Amino acid sequence: MAGRGTPATALLVKRGVGHSVHPYDVTPDTPNYGAEVAAALGVPADRVFKTLVTEVDGALTVAVVPVTGELDLKALAGAAGGKRAVLADRAVAERVTGHVRGGISPLGQRRRLPTVLDASALDFPTIYVSAGRRGLQLQLAPADLVALTGATTAPIATR
Repeated sequence: MAGRGTPATALLVKRGVGHSVHPYDVTPDTPNYGAEVAAALGVPADRVFKTLVTEVDGALTVAVVPVTGELDLKALAGAAGGKRAVLADRAVAERVTGHVRGGISPLGQRRRLPTVLDASALDFPTIYVSAGRRGLQLQLAPADLVALTGATTAPIATR
């Protein structure tokens, strides 16, 4: 399963963006899933980012934050130019992105959504994000993620 491409990996190949793909084996319902993924990959947890689908003033918006923190909904709303943010319903998130929870990637979604990347990503030469399937992570430069998603960067995570 990990050997097959995903819409996210296909996008990176099509655009000629340098990246690497890293399979891992962590049970989806594992407590502290993100930290376990980082441990399985053998990388610092603050370099592994989770992708959350939210609603900012009713508009779907993607937030990408380190697994070591939580999404600050108020900061996200401000960064996205809104007043109020909430997490989107799981079924809505899966339907709009084409990915399942635990495997939602900021890349290769069915519909490109406004994206906000936590500013801490810029502290690293590369970060890890889901490749669009559980058990598969992408490693790429944060600047490439910003360019491909049209993301804005802002401090949207709590530590």
